[in-house]
Amino acid sequence: MLKFLLSCIMLMLLVNNWWAVQSSLFILSFLMIIYCHHDFYNYMMGWCFSVDSLGYILILLSFWITALVVCSSQKVLKDNNYPSLFLLVNIFLLFFLLMTFSVNDYLLFYISFESSLIPTLVLILGWGYQPERLQAGVYMLFYTLFASLPLLLSLISLYNMSGSLTLGLVENVEGSGFISCLWYVVTVFAFIVKLPMFLVHLWLPKAHVEAPVAGSMILAGVLLKLGGYGLIRVLFLFGEANKSMSWLWISISLVGGVVVSLMCLRQVDMKALIAYSSVAHMGLVLSGLVVFGWWGLNGAVVVMIGHGLCSSGLFCLANMVYERVGSRSLLISKGLMNFMPSMALWWFLLSAGNMAAPPTLNLLGEISLIISVVSWSKVSMLFIALLSFFSFSYTLYMFSLSQHGKYYSALFSCCSGKVREYLILMLHWLPLNALILKSSVLMCLL
Repeated sequence: MLKFLLSCIMLMLLVNNWWAVQSSLFILSFLMIIYCHHDFYNYMMGWCFSVDSLGYILILLSFWITALVVCSSQKVLKDNNYPSLFLLVNIFLLFFLLMTFSVNDYLLFYISFESSLIPTLVLILGWGYQPERLQAGVYMLFYTLFASLPLLLSLISLYNMSGSLTLGLVENVEGSGFISCLWYVVTVFAFIVKLPMFLVHLWLPKAHVEAPVAGSMILAGVLLKLGGYGLIRVLFLFGEANKSMSWLWISISLVGGVVVSLMCLRQVDMKALIAYSSVAHMGLVLSGLVVFGWWGLNGAVVVMIGHGLCSSGLFCLANMVYERVGSRSLLISKGLMNFMPSMALWWFLLSAGNMAAPPTLNLLGEISLIISVVSWSKVSMLFIALLSFFSFSYTLYMFSLSQHGKYYSALFSCCSGKVREYLILMLHWLPLNALILKSSVLMCLL
């Protein structure tokens, strides 16, 4: 894995050559796929680095999404909008993500986890669309930092108790008293904000709406997965406290998921609708994680991978429409099937993925999560049924309103899609559906 970290550092020397960086990222992604073999379970590499299969698949997702981000941001190169700096920021972000998923020390994990915020903030503030991006950046910064300082204090307390912060050597926090529960909440809250959970999700729609396509894709594709990854790494330290507090997170997630789904049904901004749908999906992921059973953990990982590919592809599609129509509003960007008929197929395929239709990876993950949460409590069936129904409803609402109807009268000429755009969409959709053939590998991750 060190060779891939060094490759990221080498890529920083190529930032003046856009095509070299784009090609190198795809080559590194394919090398990562080849690098995976049947006995890849845990590689101890020294220097506080080790990668298990969970870290590996998230590192592969990071490489894949970053390659697609660079490929879909050709407008930055065409407008000469500081392309070298744009590439440098994306490579720095990739480097911090690789560090986060490959370190086996909690303090280094915390530093890398927080460092990924800086390039994301630079992307939003530097290449965002509107003046409101400043407010979106401040929201994201303060929400994340507000939750992160208590996590640092918790890690210091764990070090005082165990004498080490190495993964696997930290002592578990016993008991489910007030102090243990408070310690547990303080530790997991940073990851819950990053996921994000309903009630602490307001930064996400603002960040997505104001971010450029690169910011939206990497935020939906990888950065939300940092929260899930962090929860998997810390929840086992607080077994008893998690057992006594899990009802709180599951209740907020499922009820919040239904409320957010209803909010999706009245959105007119494409990017806001996709961003709110992420909150609903991540609510189910959080429920599966805090139940902390085999079905819940594996289902959560599978949904995180599937959602990363599907949501990133939908943001990419929304950007393609925005570049042609000049608006993200569903009231203006409608009737797209009339003048972009080929693109309508990709809208349908990625929308089907978003509503967890077969044969997408999301279906496998959601079935696992539903089994996990229903086995925890039968009452949750009602909210899961509503969540599934509304998930289908708002995705169908987005597809039908954008593709059907009378198109905007000011549109008189439009390119139906370039080969590059179809390639990007295919590279989102193909892994999303092909990975279900390797579901046995995914379901044995943990």
